[in-house]
Amino acid sequence: MVWQKSIKIVTKVYELTEKFPHTEMYGLTSQMRRCAISIPSNIAEGWQRGTKKDYRHFLTISLGSSAELETQLIIAKSLKYTHATDAVDELLLEVLKMLNVMIAKLS
Repeated sequence: MVWQKSIKIVTKVYELTEKFPHTEMYGLTSQMRRCAISIPSNIAEGWQRGTKKDYRHFLTISLGSSAELETQLIIAKSLKYTHATDAVDELLLEVLKMLNVMIAKLS
């Protein structure tokens, strides 16, 4: 469930950053996309490794990427690149909560 929601975040971030100024292609756009992609990628890698310790480690990395993305969304809004981040914000909050619960259960 968390992996599926994080895939939706990737899609939404790509749609959102399509509207950013072209000058941000190698800046905020690229960084936000990399962070978004990192979330489901690390969930998948941790799961595939097959150990509880590895899974927890990679969930923690996903959590960090989620926090980075949250910060970058705030920056994008403050630069007035967008104000339509509600869909991403909502999904990201759900993913952050789910990751925290999962990490706690694996500790």
